[in-house]
Amino acid sequence: MQGHENITLRARSPLETATRRLPSNRVCGIDLSGGAVLRIHVPRIGSNGWMPSKPQRIEVVLESLIESIALAEDVGVRVATAAGFDEDDQYKIGLAVHEAVMNAFQYGNEQQRERKINVVFELFAEKLEIRVTDQGTGFQLTDVPDPRVDENVLGDSGRGVLLMKAFMDEFAVLVSAAGGAEVVMAKRCRRQISQAS
Repeated sequence: MQGHENITLRARSPLETATRRLPSNRVCGIDLSGGAVLRIHVPRIGSNGWMPSKPQRIEVVLESLIESIALAEDVGVRVATAAGFDEDDQYKIGLAVHEAVMNAFQYGNEQQRERKINVVFELFAEKLEIRVTDQGTGFQLTDVPDPRVDENVLGDSGRGVLLMKAFMDEFAVLVSAAGGAEVVMAKRCRRQISQAS
């Protein structure tokens, strides 16, 4: 495909950092500790400096390790930066990814290392969509306690979902094809938000 490059980066050791020069002299340096696999499909950036009209897809496959949470957050912030989000939105996107991967690690995959966590970043002209899928049994959003209710304030669940909903413009929980939970969230380009107002 002209103007595109498909890249697969795989860690050979726990501390390896993969750096690869991408089209238009962009450099991707991602810490692949924890056995992550990073697949990147890189089309050309749009003429307006924002996301191109054709979607871009970045897929990260993680083992269920505590280190995978920070790795996914770092990738999320880097994707948001490259996509043109401001610093505030980069932080919100990174934290939402952190919470989604933490839940996949803790609740979905029950910290079982052999179970994988898939994180897909898809860049569209109007938004960044993120999907986090685990290999657990799934859950219903209505079953998650609201941590703002008095009897749940001291509880240990619900805060991550609350933060993801607050920081992202779109949020849903689906059942994946394999039966696990699939968190789908998106952050719209501020220019798209201001044009809609």
